[in-house]
Amino acid sequence: MKIPCLLLRFPRCYFSRRTYFMNFCFASRADFLGLESPGPVHGCHTKWICSSQALRRELCQQAAPELQAEELSDREQRLVDRLYQGLIQGHRACLAESITLIESTQSRKKKVAQVLLQKVLSYHREQEKLNQGKPLAFRVGLSGPPGAGKSTFIECFGKMLTERNHKVSVLAVDPSSSTSGGSLLGDKTRMTELSRDMNAYIRPSPTSGTLGGVTRTTNEAILLCEGGGYDVVLVETVGVGQSEFAVADMVDMFILLLPPAGGDELQGIKRGIIEMADLVAINKADGDLVVPARRIQAEYVSAMKLLRKRSKVWRPKVVRISAKTGEGISEMWDKMAEFRELMLGSGELLAKRRRQQKVWMWNLIQENMLQHFRTHLAVKDKIPLLEEKVLTGVLSPGLAADLLLKAFKDGL
Repeated sequence: MKIPCLLLRFPRCYFSRRTYFMNFCFASRADFLGLESPGPVHGCHTKWICSSQALRRELCQQAAPELQAEELSDREQRLVDRLYQGLIQGHRACLAESITLIESTQSRKKKVAQVLLQKVLSYHREQEKLNQGKPLAFRVGLSGPPGAGKSTFIECFGKMLTERNHKVSVLAVDPSSSTSGGSLLGDKTRMTELSRDMNAYIRPSPTSGTLGGVTRTTNEAILLCEGGGYDVVLVETVGVGQSEFAVADMVDMFILLLPPAGGDELQGIKRGIIEMADLVAINKADGDLVVPARRIQAEYVSAMKLLRKRSKVWRPKVVRISAKTGEGISEMWDKMAEFRELMLGSGELLAKRRRQQKVWMWNLIQENMLQHFRTHLAVKDKIPLLEEKVLTGVLSPGLAADLLLKAFKDGL
């Protein structure tokens, strides 16, 4: 008996075969779909059944990219095809153009970017299957206060990795001005040697008002870099304080870079960014700062013991490095490789990436919902009036917010 074509088209759906003889009744279930085929024995028939939810999910996954692609014009489709082909072939110009496309706030370009991302995501899944389900790239988030030496460390660290035949991508995030909205994007100028390396790609991006030390499209940029063949993706956040750790929800390993004079031991016990770190690196441990670096390392080692353990196989470590002299950089990479192997072996790394996908989805929903709220017809005209009343003190901010939310809800 031939297998129905749906089994071949939907390989991830679970089908089971049942044969029914005459004079027996079959009670069907509402949540299962049946596919009948003639049986080899007279007076019987075979029914292939599968969960309708599984089939519906498979249909949606296959139909979504096709429906999005149908909405594009010929010119837009050619753009997507050109960027996709250039991206998977490792052309840095196509990677740069793709990241510019996903950073655009224009509605039409957003739609084109989503089609491109869907194609890259499909390619990414196929490559991971060929790699026995293991992630293709190691995502590393690097954060720390201003002046900790993040850019200097990345250049030294990146050069070491490219010499070991790794392809390194750096997503450097610069703060945007709250008055003019502009951004200096000066991190690349500090990485002169790494920016000339053909096995490295550096992309500075502005925060554009996004909180947490990263941009709203950092997740998409990471995916595009992995599609371009980069096996180590470094995300350098803006100079942050104690609670900005949004990058931890985007990467496999979160590294906190600290200067030697980082306050007393109480800073290491404070909850927030410290307890999210998988590795704490005390930078600038050279010259006159060697003794303060040793002291702060000892204080953070004792402080980390008081924090709740987040992984069953890994306890956060504190290392001492110097990006200026290169001391401790190689040993730090060894600890990072150890972390990756342990997390992969225990299955925690893949589980972490799945959780991050959900966080990513809800972040996009929040961002788009706020934009939809501001442009909704029931609210758009009332916002300036209520803002004026709040400014003059006629209405409290809470009451004005309730009125706008009620108008939005009634207009749905």
